[in-house]
Amino acid sequence: MSITAKASNYLDERTSISGAVKEFGRKIFPDHWSFLLGEVALYSFIIILLSGTFLTFFFQASMTPVEYEGSFVPLKGVEMSAAMSSTLDISFDIRGGLLMRQVHHWAALLFVAAIGLHMLRVFFTGAFRKPRELNWSIGFVLFVLAMAEGFTGYSLPDDLLSGNGLRIIDGMIVGVPVVGTWISFLLFGGEFPGNDIVGRLYTLHILLLPLIVIAFIGLHLMFVIIHKHTQYPGPGRTEENVVGYPVLPVYAAKAGGFFFIVFGVVALMAATVTINPIWNYGPYDPSPVSAGTQPDWYIGFADGALRLMPPHLETYWFGYTWSWNILIPILVLVLFLAAVFVYPFFEAWVTGDKREHHILDRPRNAPVRTAIGAAGVTFYAVLWAGASSDIIATHFKVTMEGVINTLQILLILGPIFAFIIAKRVALALQKKDQAIVLHGFETGRIVRLPGGQFVEVHEQLSEYERWQLVSFTDNAPIMVRPNDRGRITAGIRWRSRWSRFFFEDRVAPVTQTEYKQALEHAHH
Repeated sequence: MSITAKASNYLDERTSISGAVKEFGRKIFPDHWSFLLGEVALYSFIIILLSGTFLTFFFQASMTPVEYEGSFVPLKGVEMSAAMSSTLDISFDIRGGLLMRQVHHWAALLFVAAIGLHMLRVFFTGAFRKPRELNWSIGFVLFVLAMAEGFTGYSLPDDLLSGNGLRIIDGMIVGVPVVGTWISFLLFGGEFPGNDIVGRLYTLHILLLPLIVIAFIGLHLMFVIIHKHTQYPGPGRTEENVVGYPVLPVYAAKAGGFFFIVFGVVALMAATVTINPIWNYGPYDPSPVSAGTQPDWYIGFADGALRLMPPHLETYWFGYTWSWNILIPILVLVLFLAAVFVYPFFEAWVTGDKREHHILDRPRNAPVRTAIGAAGVTFYAVLWAGASSDIIATHFKVTMEGVINTLQILLILGPIFAFIIAKRVALALQKKDQAIVLHGFETGRIVRLPGGQFVEVHEQLSEYERWQLVSFTDNAPIMVRPNDRGRITAGIRWRSRWSRFFFEDRVAPVTQTEYKQALEHAHH
């Protein structure tokens, strides 16, 4: 027996790992491109860990003032922090350093983007329904952690751009009455910019936050393995039967190849597209006000919320100044994120649906959910645009006030119009599907009947095509009924109202009786 076999037997006898490997290897994964979004996020995080490990050998997390003596001539002799100086050394004096910096930054952006798109896919297809509500919550926490991880890393070089971002965060914290100043002093180690904020953020960025992210990724993947995988509707695909490929050897081989594709794309972007050129910004100086400084896109919505608030919203109460132009954006953002977190539990309460769901919805078959998602995306997009209000004004040669006022109007009316339009489009698509199921496709071929009447010939759907259009379930509004004690509580009334809001104007799927009658009519 070889050494490898002996080692395998030794390990298996003490851990029974072979059973777990066999069970995992037999798990079936559907083969659909949208499921790759989660894999892109996972592989991006691996790239972040690899490139970040390289950078930690050369980065100095210190705000000690030094005089730059590196090879970038325009900044030679300029006083800056050791963090900024070491970042410039990585960029210009360490072989492969600039490439690794840009790989790290692009992978971080891709990590957050992939998580966000993955969550949108889960939301619009209803993949968060029982038994996956908890996994949605874990994924949402991962998204918030990814933004926090990105922000702490983005702030480490101590250049003008990152310093302005930290200044905004400090302003938001200080704007909280009573405790804001104390929290700011605790975070920055004194009055902004403090003496060691880079060192504190560095500890968060390379130690605490990555460990938490790894723990939540492990939990997320564990629940993916425990639960049956979701899949799109189609013949042979039921709540109990998953159609796809086993992990070993097919899916594992494809996943390995896809990892190298993602790595290659990130490396190509890093090698050809400059990102975060800190040598153009220079070291942080709190005295000048720099135009055109933009946060990374995933933090932009918070900056946009501050920019779109009307000025002069302050109140002096109980010896404190209450800056509502800071408190209101913080409250709105917290409520927005909380609504995203609790939505699966809210929809389960509205529908009263306690069944397990492993077949995904087509977005058109859940029109209110789709409309809510469109409204949320629009709200986020307007806040995101608000963070670039100065760039929009200068590039399109319009007034700053005009851009701000337009975005303020869109922030209120945009989500409302997005909700109405998305819902009407989804209902119209459902009615179109219903007509196609009952009457078939229009072929454009006109025939004349013996009686002289001209009619268009319709082509009937195949079994697979019909399955896609009629396989969704019908959710009727919940009626107001007394509880076990014979009482109609306020909660029951609210649930009934929300249920009517969700399902009152629904389009019910075609029944077998209706389909048979339509076929008989078409044959006649």
